[in-house]
Amino acid sequence: MNMKKIRRRISGFALPFAFGVLLVILWQTQALHMWMGTDTITLPLPTRIGEIISANFATISGHIRITVIVALGGLVVGSVLGYAIALVATVFSKWGAGGLTIISAFNAIPIVALAPVVNNWTRDISTDVSLRSTVAKILVVTISCTASMSVNAFRGLTELKPFSEDLMKSYGAKKITVFTKLRLPNSVPYIFTALRVSVPASVIGALVTEYFAEETVGVGRQIRENIVKGQYPTAWAYITVACAIGIIMFTLLMLAERLLLKRRRAQ
Repeated sequence: MNMKKIRRRISGFALPFAFGVLLVILWQTQALHMWMGTDTITLPLPTRIGEIISANFATISGHIRITVIVALGGLVVGSVLGYAIALVATVFSKWGAGGLTIISAFNAIPIVALAPVVNNWTRDISTDVSLRSTVAKILVVTISCTASMSVNAFRGLTELKPFSEDLMKSYGAKKITVFTKLRLPNSVPYIFTALRVSVPASVIGALVTEYFAEETVGVGRQIRENIVKGQYPTAWAYITVACAIGIIMFTLLMLAERLLLKRRRAQ
């Protein structure tokens, strides 16, 4: 790796990190409060937020677990379903584009409108409030993650390198061989492109859906409950935890993408 690439990577990490540190300093010194015209009750200091998280970590970790289960469950189901739809659209190309258009339309439905409707749909699934509430939340996240995967995976399955398909056919390759040896591997980078959208969307979807869920658990629900009660420092503690969930999940995705695609390019 040459020095130019090293400097680019360092600057790509250092600049956002420096901005974050500067923001925290301005926040802790209350310069941010003066600029925004607020107080330390509505916008508590970072040290106060840290104290709340530390003192209530056992309770907060329970809500984190529930939110992560919903986010990951919806992400996995939505991604698998979206890829399956892309496969069907590729095989049946005559109806593929129209089907993907319909799927994409679901992504335009606001979560705040979708979540209450799904809650009503799932009321008869079980007498266990926890079970049907979890199913409803995962279903909403699934819907929000399906469209990006189906569209991007379809591009990866159909937008092949020039003449690559013709070359394989000239060697007498069967359709199934072209599909498994060319189309499927070509779709891998597009899967990660879709996940870059779906991972943040799954966390946001889980948080927002918890606002309307029957069961009063999860990070999103605790943000709502504490704001309603006027307990802004505790609400900010859960907001900080929600940000951490999104950052950690996205970082893990980036590491997985770098590792997998690096191996793929080396082959």
